Amino acid sequence: MQISNSYDYQSNPATKDTPWIRRTFITIAVLFMVIMLVVPLFAVFYEAFKNGWQLYIASLVDPEALQAIKLTLITAAIVLPINMVMGIAIAWLVTRYQFKGKQLVTTLLDLPFSVSPVVAGLMFVLLFGLNSTIGGWLESMGFQVIYAVPGIILATLFVTFPFVARELIPLMQTQGDSEEQAALTLGATGWQTFWHVTLPNIKWALLYGLILTNARAMGEFGAVSVVSGHIRGETNTMPLLVEIAYNDYNFTAAFALSSLLAALALVTLLIQQVMTKLQERKFAKSERLATVPELPVSANASNASNPKDATLAESSGRL
Repeated sequence: MQISNSYDYQSNPATKDTPWIRRTFITIAVLFMVIMLVVPLFAVFYEAFKNGWQLYIASLVDPEALQAIKLTLITAAIVLPINMVMGIAIAWLVTRYQFKGKQLVTTLLDLPFSVSPVVAGLMFVLLFGLNSTIGGWLESMGFQVIYAVPGIILATLFVTFPFVARELIPLMQTQGDSEEQAALTLGATGWQTFWHVTLPNIKWALLYGLILTNARAMGEFGAVSVVSGHIRGETNTMPLLVEIAYNDYNFTAAFALSSLLAALALVTLLIQQVMTKLQERKFAKSERLATVPELPVSANASNASNPKDATLAESSGRL
């Protein structure tokens, strides 16, 4: 997450739009966002609370719903630290080392963005299914991947691991490694350099990547749907249970879980906005400190720095 000064096109007569064009664009953009985002979100919450709070709470405390919520949170709790460590490692590898195949690494990093989640889930089924060599061997060892929690975690890892690295790589490329080299020159170890120099510089982008990862992990449907098996009370996450409840005409439960997912998404956006504001304030403060002019040294201050000269000046003043 980077903050840069944006160019104000409206302050330049050559690029300034007429008022009616500006109002038209603003109206179209606002209407589109209201129709595509605000209205559906309002409809979800309306349907969830239409039959009252009691039925809403009863739908969320249902044992099957609690199991789905628990599995979703467990999956996110496992995926987040793994993605954090691997994202930092990949970003460090890409920005701090030159090696053959570097372009291939950055290309493969975007693979989860270009491959359909359903195809990703199918890949794991083919790789770890009971009919595969690896899956059959793991099953003989008493460890099941597909249609179990490990498969859900693997599928979620696949679709979420680029977020942290993709947030860190542009920032680390822009910052360079001059501060890290200076710390190493002053005698700091590699870990000391990372904890006291690198990590403070990338903390905002890292947190932003983790927020995106968490949002995608809790809302993932396609890949998880393929590898979970839809076993009720065992392998259904919140998005999967929403589909099952809706297909069973249990609309209150479906919209109750949907509203919970939407609320989590709104909280994620709120945290993102707070982080953006904090970083903007920090950036503005650093710019102000960098542009503060040096105060001129007055004659009295310069004389005060030398007691003997100050005494002579005072004597000459009295004369």
